Amino acid sequence: MTLKISVIGTGYLGATHAACMSSLGFEVIGIDVDPAKIESLAAGTIPFYEPGLQELLQSELASGRLSFSADFNTIKDCDVHFICVGTPQVKDGLAADLTYVFGALRSIAPIIKDGSLVVGKSTVPVGTAAKMREELLTVNPSTDLAWNPEFLREGFAVEDTLKPNRLVVGVTNDRAEEILREVYAKSLTEETPWVVADLPTAELVKVAANSFLATKISFINAMAEICEAAGGDVTVLAKAIGYDPRIGSRFLQAGIGFGGGCLPKDIRAFMARSQELGAQQALEFLREIDSINLRARTRMIDLVRKDLSEDLRGKKIAVLGAAFKPDSDDVRDSPALDIAVQIQGAGALVTVHDPKAIENAAKRFPTLGFAESIEECVAGADLVLHLTEWKIYREIDPTALIKLVANAIVIDGRNALDRDKWRNAGWKFRALGRSNI
Repeated sequence: MTLKISVIGTGYLGATHAACMSSLGFEVIGIDVDPAKIESLAAGTIPFYEPGLQELLQSELASGRLSFSADFNTIKDCDVHFICVGTPQVKDGLAADLTYVFGALRSIAPIIKDGSLVVGKSTVPVGTAAKMREELLTVNPSTDLAWNPEFLREGFAVEDTLKPNRLVVGVTNDRAEEILREVYAKSLTEETPWVVADLPTAELVKVAANSFLATKISFINAMAEICEAAGGDVTVLAKAIGYDPRIGSRFLQAGIGFGGGCLPKDIRAFMARSQELGAQQALEFLREIDSINLRARTRMIDLVRKDLSEDLRGKKIAVLGAAFKPDSDDVRDSPALDIAVQIQGAGALVTVHDPKAIENAAKRFPTLGFAESIEECVAGADLVLHLTEWKIYREIDPTALIKLVANAIVIDGRNALDRDKWRNAGWKFRALGRSNI
């Protein structure tokens, strides 16, 4: 008999997981307390941008395997329940807010059938799963709880779900592992690495991975600071050390740092949890990682002042990019928008362009100026900032663009543009960590 699956929480993670599980042949019900979100998904529309997901969603709805509901009673007969709700940073500290995770558990615990398995996918502080399992078994002793952390990259979420580079499952018994093996049978036939762990280790894998990535990004940004001071070129440095197989070239692109809804809040929550555990010294380095990351944004603004004036009042600045990364409309903790807002706060007239994130950016920062086209964005600009490395920005013809600006100055905050191409077209070109002669 094919397993019947529920997905609790239909945000970015949950909507992706629900559609992908359906595409594997399971009957899937997505549950959320937000009726508007349910209505949108049931109509085949995702309320965010993720390449390939809307098409998959519509296909699975048409198949009849996938449905969405705000009624928790519809999941009573499901065999496996994935908890995919958010764990944002608390407003008054660094820790993760677990309100939604425990809220989801308490909504389903009394109604799910005997023998069913609850599987956490949300990113939580270590120790959360054990508490949730204890609470679940108190309410419904015939069920069980496992942990299966997600490793989705925005822009590649469908691929990462259907063709993961590893599957990590935290379980307390063989039966839970057997059920999860059935859920992921297709991936296992493709020789996807299968890592079985206890609950705390499974929880730690996700935050450890994000902390390592954040460390690598901030390391190369720290090297960019040194290169600027010493007259070096961080792009050449990164290329050279990236050839070392122990290091690798991924995430060694110096720039304005990381943002989004995961890395910043996850490393902060990890620090907070380490303090609770009495092991805060082990993660003290993450405070500097966070500091380096935020400092990259300040250094970008310093370059703007260096090229224009300490007094930015009345200066027209064009910002290319609002999303925290390309192939996404996510503007949470976006370095690009943070820089744009700070420059506007200094008195500059800022206009922002992004191929997908303008609507979300305008909701969050309505006082910024926004443009529908690159040409409109840069018209009459005193300086152009490249802050999100969308492909369309890398493909810009600088010879054509120079005719639209007041001053041909571009600062590449992602080290992704062709410096020689822009300079040969007559632009003054700057970038973090590189010679700006």
